[in-house]
Amino acid sequence: MKKIFYIYFFVSIGLFAQDRDELLEGLFDDEQIITETLLPEKMIFTQSLLWGKKGLFRKTGISKLSIEQRQKELKVRNVMLKSHQVIGYLTLAGMVAQGIMGGRLYNGETQLYNAHKKLGEIVTITYFTGAGMSLFTPPPLIKKKVKGFNSIKAHKLLAYIHFSGMIATNVWSKSNSELFPNVSKKDLHKYAAYATFASYATAVLVFKF
Repeated sequence: MKKIFYIYFFVSIGLFAQDRDELLEGLFDDEQIITETLLPEKMIFTQSLLWGKKGLFRKTGISKLSIEQRQKELKVRNVMLKSHQVIGYLTLAGMVAQGIMGGRLYNGETQLYNAHKKLGEIVTITYFTGAGMSLFTPPPLIKKKVKGFNSIKAHKLLAYIHFSGMIATNVWSKSNSELFPNVSKKDLHKYAAYATFASYATAVLVFKF
């Protein structure tokens, strides 16, 4: 009887240990699956650089990939995107003021040159600050795929235009372009500024409405 009891006891321990290993293995599998779904399949380069699985913040331990940390990151994302929107409105207002001042400057009111230049520097700072808020924000949990053309896609497409235009506006405010040797620096700067303003204002409007 004792032999049967001992055999039963040791077999039970073995089965329990096996079941426990299988249970723990399943938990680790679930944890791995959860970890893999904490990030969207596709991210823009700047987001992946900081927030990807092998991003800078993951490698340095500043922001380890976990459910709790991702919840914090989503709060940071919300603040950054709202800041991007507010800074965008301020930048647009600055562009309008700069455009009005620039028009008067072209009409001969040269005393406005320093003010126009200073305002341009402020607009450049707010523009690239707002762009950074969008480019380096933590990614969402899931990147939704929307069929067809919509306001978000239009906003992103216009971003390529006004981003390039902002760089060109600043470059052509300082020197002539080798691509357009027969066009004056002043005209190149003006055309780039118009294109930048038009695409930027449209981007703000389509995202709003």
